[in-house]
Amino acid sequence: MCCQTHFTFYVKDGDLARWRKEGRTDILERLERDEAVWAGDRFVHRRNGHLVRSCPFLVREGGRFACAIYDTRPRTCRDYRPGSNELCPLHRPARG
Repeated sequence: MCCQTHFTFYVKDGDLARWRKEGRTDILERLERDEAVWAGDRFVHRRNGHLVRSCPFLVREGGRFACAIYDTRPRTCRDYRPGSNELCPLHRPARG
């Protein structure tokens, strides 16, 4: 899990229920529009087949990246420690 990998695979039913309750149709519609599928070795957009590169809510602000939905981000994102997963560009393997 990482902002540089695709976000929708980490959204749980509880997140979807919370966004419905919060009236966050912007998030729900974006997830539906940007739905991705596994193409055997990578994730691609279901509608156009383009490679999925990162979370659709990862934005660039003043030369840095930020989460556009930080206050209501999914539970998986809240619990994630940057660099703790091999998929993350910040990942540093443990030295043995």
